[in-house]
Amino acid sequence: MGNGIIIIPTFNEIENIERIVRNVFSQRRKFHVLVVDDNSPDGTATRVRTLMAEFPETLFLEERLGKQGLGTAYIHGFKWALKRDYDFIFEMDADFSHNPNDLIRLYNACKRDGADVAIGSRYITGVNVINWPMNRVLMSWLASRYVRFITGMDIQDTTAGYVCYKSEVLKAINLDRIQFVGYAFQIEMKFKSYLKGFKIIEVPVIFTDRTRGTSKMSGSIISEAVFGVIKMKLKSLFNRKKF
Repeated sequence: MGNGIIIIPTFNEIENIERIVRNVFSQRRKFHVLVVDDNSPDGTATRVRTLMAEFPETLFLEERLGKQGLGTAYIHGFKWALKRDYDFIFEMDADFSHNPNDLIRLYNACKRDGADVAIGSRYITGVNVINWPMNRVLMSWLASRYVRFITGMDIQDTTAGYVCYKSEVLKAINLDRIQFVGYAFQIEMKFKSYLKGFKIIEVPVIFTDRTRGTSKMSGSIISEAVFGVIKMKLKSLFNRKKF
Protein backbone atom coordinates (compact mmCIF):
# COMPACT_ATOMS: atom_id res chain seq x y z
CA MET A 1 0.00 0.00 0.00
CA GLY A 2 1.74 3.16 1.18
CA ASN A 3 5.46 3.70 1.72
CA GLY A 4 5.23 4.32 5.46
CA ILE A 5 2.70 3.71 8.22
CA ILE A 6 2.47 5.02 11.78
CA ILE A 7 1.20 2.50 14.35
CA ILE A 8 -0.51 4.17 17.31
CA PRO A 9 -1.66 1.88 20.16
CA THR A 10 -4.50 3.33 22.22
CA PHE A 11 -6.32 2.72 25.46
CA ASN A 12 -8.51 5.61 26.65
CA GLU A 13 -6.98 8.26 24.39
CA ILE A 14 -10.21 10.07 23.44
CA GLU A 15 -8.65 13.39 24.46
CA ASN A 16 -5.71 12.98 22.10
CA ILE A 17 -6.54 10.68 19.21
CA GLU A 18 -8.20 13.12 16.80
CA ARG A 19 -5.52 15.76 17.34
CA ILE A 20 -2.66 13.31 16.80
CA VAL A 21 -4.22 11.81 13.66
CA ARG A 22 -4.85 15.22 12.12
CA ASN A 23 -1.34 16.34 13.02
CA VAL A 24 0.24 13.32 11.35
CA PHE A 25 -1.82 13.89 8.21
CA SER A 26 -0.80 17.56 8.14
CA GLN A 27 2.89 16.68 7.73
CA ARG A 28 4.58 17.40 4.41
CA ARG A 29 5.53 13.75 4.03
CA LYS A 30 2.37 11.69 3.65
CA PHE A 31 2.06 8.65 5.90
CA HIS A 32 -0.74 6.23 6.64
CA VAL A 33 -1.93 5.66 10.22
CA LEU A 34 -3.03 2.45 11.92
CA VAL A 35 -4.68 2.78 15.33
CA VAL A 36 -4.64 -0.40 17.42
CA ASP A 37 -7.25 0.10 20.14
CA ASP A 38 -7.67 -2.20 23.13
CA ASN A 39 -11.42 -1.77 23.55
CA SER A 40 -11.13 1.68 25.16
CA PRO A 41 -14.20 2.32 27.31
CA ASP A 42 -13.93 6.07 26.64
CA GLY A 43 -14.89 5.69 22.96
CA THR A 44 -11.47 6.13 21.34
CA ALA A 45 -12.28 3.60 18.60
CA THR A 46 -15.61 5.29 17.86
CA ARG A 47 -13.80 8.58 17.30
CA VAL A 48 -11.33 6.86 14.97
CA ARG A 49 -14.15 5.29 12.95
CA THR A 50 -15.64 8.76 12.50
CA LEU A 51 -12.30 10.06 11.24
CA MET A 52 -11.98 7.13 8.83
CA ALA A 53 -14.90 8.54 6.87
CA GLU A 54 -12.78 11.65 6.31
CA PHE A 55 -9.56 9.73 5.62
CA PRO A 56 -10.80 6.49 4.03
CA GLU A 57 -7.58 5.54 2.21
CA THR A 58 -5.02 6.49 4.85
CA LEU A 59 -6.49 5.85 8.31
CA PHE A 60 -7.10 2.32 9.57
CA LEU A 61 -8.37 0.80 12.81
CA GLU A 62 -7.77 -2.55 14.44
CA GLU A 63 -9.87 -3.23 17.55
CA ARG A 64 -8.87 -5.81 20.13
CA LEU A 65 -11.02 -7.36 22.83
CA GLY A 66 -9.32 -5.79 25.84
CA LYS A 67 -6.18 -4.28 27.31
CA GLN A 68 -3.41 -6.70 26.36
CA GLY A 69 -0.26 -4.62 26.66
CA LEU A 70 1.79 -2.24 24.56
CA GLY A 71 4.03 -4.91 23.09
CA THR A 72 1.23 -7.10 21.77
CA ALA A 73 -0.48 -4.03 20.28
CA TYR A 74 2.64 -3.18 18.31
CA ILE A 75 3.17 -6.78 17.22
CA HIS A 76 -0.44 -6.85 15.99
CA GLY A 77 0.27 -3.65 14.07
CA PHE A 78 3.58 -4.91 12.68
CA LYS A 79 1.97 -8.05 11.28
CA TRP A 80 -0.88 -6.02 9.79
CA ALA A 81 1.56 -3.64 8.10
CA LEU A 82 3.86 -6.39 6.79
CA LYS A 83 0.92 -8.14 5.13
CA ARG A 84 0.26 -4.91 3.24
CA ASP A 85 3.87 -4.40 2.14
CA TYR A 86 4.70 -1.14 3.89
CA ASP A 87 8.42 -0.31 3.65
CA PHE A 88 8.73 1.86 6.76
CA ILE A 89 6.82 1.04 9.93
CA PHE A 90 6.74 3.48 12.85
CA GLU A 91 5.88 3.27 16.54
CA MET A 92 4.39 6.43 18.03
CA ASP A 93 2.40 7.31 21.15
CA ALA A 94 -1.00 8.98 20.91
CA ASP A 95 -0.36 11.55 23.65
CA PHE A 96 2.00 13.99 21.82
CA SER A 97 5.00 12.93 23.88
CA HIS A 98 6.35 12.07 20.42
CA ASN A 99 6.24 15.14 18.19
CA PRO A 100 4.78 14.28 14.75
CA ASN A 101 7.11 16.89 13.26
CA ASP A 102 9.97 14.44 13.90
CA LEU A 103 8.46 11.71 11.71
CA ILE A 104 10.25 12.98 8.62
CA ARG A 105 13.60 12.96 10.45
CA LEU A 106 13.17 9.32 11.47
CA TYR A 107 12.04 8.47 7.95
CA ASN A 108 15.07 10.21 6.40
CA ALA A 109 17.43 8.39 8.77
CA CYS A 110 16.21 5.11 7.24
CA LYS A 111 15.55 6.25 3.68
CA ARG A 112 18.60 8.45 3.12
CA ASP A 113 21.13 7.77 5.87
CA GLY A 114 21.19 3.98 5.75
CA ALA A 115 19.59 3.14 9.08
CA ASP A 116 17.59 -0.04 9.42
CA VAL A 117 16.19 1.19 12.72
CA ALA A 118 15.86 4.90 13.57
CA ILE A 119 15.24 5.77 17.22
CA GLY A 120 13.80 9.07 18.38
CA SER A 121 16.32 9.50 21.19
CA ARG A 122 15.84 11.59 24.33
CA TYR A 123 19.45 11.14 25.48
CA ILE A 124 21.75 11.19 22.44
CA THR A 125 22.45 14.93 22.89
CA GLY A 126 21.97 15.24 26.65
CA VAL A 127 18.61 14.94 28.40
CA ASN A 128 15.80 16.27 26.22
CA VAL A 129 12.69 15.73 28.33
CA ILE A 130 10.01 18.31 29.16
CA ASN A 131 7.45 18.21 32.00
CA TRP A 132 8.80 15.12 33.74
CA PRO A 133 9.66 15.35 37.46
CA MET A 134 13.38 14.97 38.13
CA ASN A 135 12.98 11.54 39.75
CA ARG A 136 11.30 10.16 36.63
CA VAL A 137 13.95 11.66 34.34
CA LEU A 138 16.66 10.13 36.50
CA MET A 139 14.90 6.74 36.59
CA SER A 140 14.54 6.68 32.79
CA TRP A 141 18.13 7.76 32.18
CA LEU A 142 19.50 5.22 34.65
CA ALA A 143 17.33 2.50 33.10
CA SER A 144 18.91 3.14 29.71
CA ARG A 145 22.40 3.07 31.25
CA TYR A 146 21.55 -0.20 32.98
CA VAL A 147 20.27 -1.77 29.75
CA ARG A 148 23.40 -0.65 27.88
CA PHE A 149 25.59 -2.24 30.54
CA ILE A 150 23.74 -5.57 30.55
CA THR A 151 23.20 -5.94 26.80
CA GLY A 152 26.29 -4.26 25.35
CA MET A 153 24.20 -2.17 22.95
CA ASP A 154 25.70 1.22 22.05
CA ILE A 155 22.32 2.95 22.28
CA GLN A 156 21.76 5.94 24.57
CA ASP A 157 17.95 5.66 24.73
CA THR A 158 17.26 1.95 24.95
CA THR A 159 13.69 2.38 26.24
CA ALA A 160 12.58 4.87 23.58
CA GLY A 161 9.18 4.24 22.03
CA TYR A 162 9.46 6.53 19.01
CA VAL A 163 10.97 4.29 16.33
CA CYS A 164 11.03 3.70 12.59
CA TYR A 165 11.76 0.18 11.35
CA LYS A 166 12.49 -0.86 7.83
CA SER A 167 10.22 -3.76 6.98
CA GLU A 168 13.25 -6.03 6.54
CA VAL A 169 14.00 -5.74 10.25
CA LEU A 170 10.52 -6.83 11.32
CA LYS A 171 10.56 -9.69 8.82
CA ALA A 172 13.86 -10.92 10.27
CA ILE A 173 12.61 -10.91 13.87
CA ASN A 174 10.33 -13.74 14.94
CA LEU A 175 7.54 -11.56 16.30
CA ASP A 176 5.82 -14.58 17.83
CA ARG A 177 8.80 -15.05 20.16
CA ILE A 178 8.75 -11.56 21.64
CA GLN A 179 8.45 -12.08 25.39
CA PHE A 180 7.68 -8.69 26.88
CA VAL A 181 4.37 -6.85 26.74
CA GLY A 182 5.15 -3.60 28.61
CA TYR A 183 7.86 -1.02 28.02
CA ALA A 184 10.52 -3.76 28.12
CA PHE A 185 9.14 -4.64 24.69
CA GLN A 186 11.00 -1.60 23.37
CA ILE A 187 14.27 -2.93 24.79
CA GLU A 188 13.71 -6.41 23.39
CA MET A 189 12.99 -5.14 19.88
CA LYS A 190 16.17 -3.06 19.86
CA PHE A 191 18.22 -5.93 21.29
CA LYS A 192 17.01 -8.39 18.67
CA SER A 193 17.68 -5.84 15.91
CA TYR A 194 21.17 -5.34 17.34
CA LEU A 195 21.91 -9.09 17.54
CA LYS A 196 20.89 -9.52 13.91
CA GLY A 197 23.38 -6.85 12.83
CA PHE A 198 20.97 -4.17 11.67
CA LYS A 199 22.21 -0.58 11.58
CA ILE A 200 20.63 1.46 14.37
CA ILE A 201 20.76 5.26 14.34
CA GLU A 202 19.57 7.57 17.11
CA VAL A 203 17.90 10.80 16.02
CA PRO A 204 17.73 13.50 18.73
CA VAL A 205 14.17 14.45 19.69
CA ILE A 206 12.52 16.38 22.50
CA PHE A 207 10.14 14.27 24.56
CA THR A 208 7.23 16.17 26.12
CA ASP A 209 5.11 14.47 28.77
CA ARG A 210 1.40 14.17 28.06
CA THR A 211 -0.85 17.09 29.00
CA ARG A 212 -4.12 15.20 28.40
CA GLY A 213 -5.19 11.72 29.46
CA THR A 214 -3.55 9.35 31.93
CA SER A 215 -0.12 7.72 31.85
CA LYS A 216 -0.04 3.91 31.54
CA MET A 217 3.23 3.54 33.51
CA SER A 218 3.06 1.15 36.48
CA GLY A 219 5.31 -0.65 38.92
CA SER A 220 4.88 -3.99 37.15
CA ILE A 221 6.00 -2.41 33.86
CA ILE A 222 9.17 -1.08 35.52
CA SER A 223 9.84 -4.44 37.19
CA GLU A 224 9.49 -6.25 33.86
CA ALA A 225 12.08 -3.94 32.33
CA VAL A 226 14.59 -4.20 35.21
CA PHE A 227 14.54 -7.95 35.77
CA GLY A 228 13.59 -9.02 32.27
CA VAL A 229 16.73 -7.53 30.72
CA ILE A 230 19.03 -9.93 32.57
CA LYS A 231 16.88 -12.90 31.58
CA MET A 232 16.83 -11.68 27.98
CA LYS A 233 20.62 -11.32 27.87
CA LEU A 234 21.24 -14.77 29.35
CA LYS A 235 18.78 -16.34 26.95
CA SER A 236 20.59 -14.76 24.00
CA LEU A 237 23.91 -16.20 25.17
CA PHE A 238 22.71 -19.79 25.54
CA ASN A 239 20.18 -19.96 22.71
CA ARG A 240 21.24 -17.29 20.24
CA LYS A 241 20.00 -19.05 17.09
CA LYS A 242 16.42 -19.20 18.32
CA PHE A 243 16.63 -15.82 19.99
